[in-house]
Amino acid sequence: MGAYTLSEHKTRTTVDIYGQQYSIVGTESISHIRLVASIVDEKMREINGKNSNLDISKLAVLTAVNVVHDYIKLKDEYDMLEKELKKKG
Repeated sequence: MGAYTLSEHKTRTTVDIYGQQYSIVGTESISHIRLVASIVDEKMREINGKNSNLDISKLAVLTAVNVVHDYIKLKDEYDMLEKELKKKG
């Protein structure tokens, strides 16, 4: 996986997700971009293990739905904890 700096704030790196190479440009660190890619890859493989007949497009959409579901649950928990802290403070 190659990586190089485009400018002071953007980095391009190549990652492997579900057997496909993707060139990703972002402002986060290369290690962060690779971590995100590895989590997406892991989630796709997990879902494919349960539904091996899905084509790649449906697998990608199901992965996105699952990840957003997890994000919303975590955001709701965070918001609830933040409200509790404000009540105590």
